Amino acid sequence: MRIDISFLPALAAAFILTFARVGTMMMMLPGIGERNIPSRVRLTVALVLTGLITPLHRSAYAVDLNTLAPVMVVLVEEIIVGAVLGMTARLAISALQIAGSIIAQQLGLGFVTAIDPTQDQQGMILGNFLTLLGIALIFATDLHHLVIIAINDSYTIFRPGEMPLSGDVAQHITHVVATAFRIGVQLSAPFLAFGLLFNLGLGVLSRLMPQMQVFFIGIPVTILVGLMLLVLVLGAMMGLFTGYIGNVLGQLAPTG
Repeated sequence: MRIDISFLPALAAAFILTFARVGTMMMMLPGIGERNIPSRVRLTVALVLTGLITPLHRSAYAVDLNTLAPVMVVLVEEIIVGAVLGMTARLAISALQIAGSIIAQQLGLGFVTAIDPTQDQQGMILGNFLTLLGIALIFATDLHHLVIIAINDSYTIFRPGEMPLSGDVAQHITHVVATAFRIGVQLSAPFLAFGLLFNLGLGVLSRLMPQMQVFFIGIPVTILVGLMLLVLVLGAMMGLFTGYIGNVLGQLAPTG
């Protein structure tokens, strides 16, 4: 009995090219692509998703395997597509870091920093808290399922062998960054109003009672009232964020 294995080189090439797209996206996704996540876990997730996606889109990789150049060109294109998809989610969730930075400045906690596990660098502690809470909500509300759908739908938006237009990619990234900044300001709007009114009141008080040490009175009161305000509006803030991140992931997965 003879077994035909002539399909193996084409299947292996399709698997590697699919892994380039999926692996690059997984490497940059928040919550999965963090450095504190073990490399074996990230690799396992990428390999499992690649194994699921490859049979669905194997025919899309019509690559000439007789020469190396076409394969390398498609490989680079797949890495770029995966980077665009992963960077979109990474930039979208940065809205929480922006909101946390603004809130910390308004509450007088801008000097309190800690290592941000999502970016592996120093960040304001409120921003770190909101970012981790946002990632937890993404998994708790099953929004991460849209990421899997987005990988599948990306083969319709970015067909293998077609390089994404640099102008479209730049416009897309610019739009995501601008929207993330707008959402971050909207999330911190109550604290901007609180900071403005409270500092205005302290200014009037200092004029009425010059002998009073306004700074030593204002800072503890600002932190106390600000944290109470955070407890009151945190639910509404995260509700707005989950709607926003769901919309971003929904644009990447239009059939989802």
